[in-house]
Amino acid sequence: MGVIHGHVRVFYQLLVNTLLVSVTNYTVWFAITFYTYLETRSVFATGVISGIFLVMTALTGIWFGSLVDNHPKKLMMQISSGVSLALYAAALVLYQAMPRSSFRDPAGVPLWVLVVLLMVGVIAGNIRTIVLPTMVTALISAGTRDRANGLLGTASGVSFLVTSVISGLLVALGGMFWVLVVALVVLGLSVAHLSFVRVPAGPIEASTSPELPAGITAAASPAASPAGASAAGAGKIDLRGTIRVISSVPGLPALIVFSAFNNLLGGVFMALLDAYGLSMMSVQGWGLLWGVLSTGFIVGGLLVSRTGLGRNPVRVLLLVNIVCWGVTLLFPLRESVVWLAAGLYLYMLVVPYAEAAEQTILQKVVPYERQGRVFGFAQSVEQAASPLTAFLISPIAQFVFVPFMTDGAGARLIGSWFGTGAARGLALVFVLTGVVGLIATAIALRSRPYRRLSNRYTTAEPAVAG
Repeated sequence: MGVIHGHVRVFYQLLVNTLLVSVTNYTVWFAITFYTYLETRSVFATGVISGIFLVMTALTGIWFGSLVDNHPKKLMMQISSGVSLALYAAALVLYQAMPRSSFRDPAGVPLWVLVVLLMVGVIAGNIRTIVLPTMVTALISAGTRDRANGLLGTASGVSFLVTSVISGLLVALGGMFWVLVVALVVLGLSVAHLSFVRVPAGPIEASTSPELPAGITAAASPAASPAGASAAGAGKIDLRGTIRVISSVPGLPALIVFSAFNNLLGGVFMALLDAYGLSMMSVQGWGLLWGVLSTGFIVGGLLVSRTGLGRNPVRVLLLVNIVCWGVTLLFPLRESVVWLAAGLYLYMLVVPYAEAAEQTILQKVVPYERQGRVFGFAQSVEQAASPLTAFLISPIAQFVFVPFMTDGAGARLIGSWFGTGAARGLALVFVLTGVVGLIATAIALRSRPYRRLSNRYTTAEPAVAG
């Protein structure tokens, strides 16, 4: 029991440490987006920031996954934090060295050097998003991994709650200066804490542990080395082998493609949502609102950790998408903070179910030694579509939909009930996105790959570390 309890404690320590790093990275992400829009008042600039972030995520996912599989996982977490820490420090030096006016030009070199430094630092933190689900496989039994994945969602929600509030307040207080100072302090603490975490390298025996929420048990594993590297394919990205593993699971390629399509539409959110929200309230109010909204993510994650996902997480994933796209269609119908807040809260409440469902599916049907690469591959493919949307939708919204709903044909046709102005142009983009998402999800629910993956999940033997 002592060994099992020790492994459960490791799970919690890694979870808390990752929470600290997420606080750092989300703070930087929110803040640089807020700061750029407030300094330049350019929707195009904020869209390009989202595009840079998503391009870098797509390009690095497969590589990060191979690093996770082929090197000790604790080492990769340490390297991830160290890279972020160094880049944030360089960004602070640049920010202090340049006059503030140089960051007001949306085409200025200082602004985009600052953006790239911070985005690379945030992207380096994605290594942890690949490591942690694989550690759930190693440390938690197959029957309760969905609940542990719910705790991962709760941790993400807590980080949103903290960072969305403090990023808005810090930007209002002192631009990017206090954002970067706080980020360096918090990230330094997380690096120090991780050095004391002892990730076990020995086997884990199955047993119920009172240290986990009700129903969650530690994993059974034959002489595994979850902290270390996989012998298979060590030192290689092995993209061909990873694709072969994915192709061998009926319906799994279709699931990844479906998630990529969802992220294609989700790029609209990332590119336009901040501009839409900031058109109705101050940066402080927008940051505080996100703090309230993120409690939905926390509650959703806790519900998953308490109840699980049921017998078929594949169906849960698609049903959650129906809710998300329905919300995207409804909340922009009125230019109202209340409608916006209610819609986004429901969205945040169900997103942990979707994330936990996808993680639980991969953790069961993919061999443990390949999970880092498969998680990384899925991250790359799913994010590859979003940059196209983020880069294209900002100028389209700025130069097509905003004029269309300000003094164009749209304002004359539907302006009497939908409203007119720049914000209503952005709202129309959200409505059309919701319609397309609902149609795509309805088609997926009736598809053959959905039925094949559902059957594979319910009949497959769970993956274990070994």
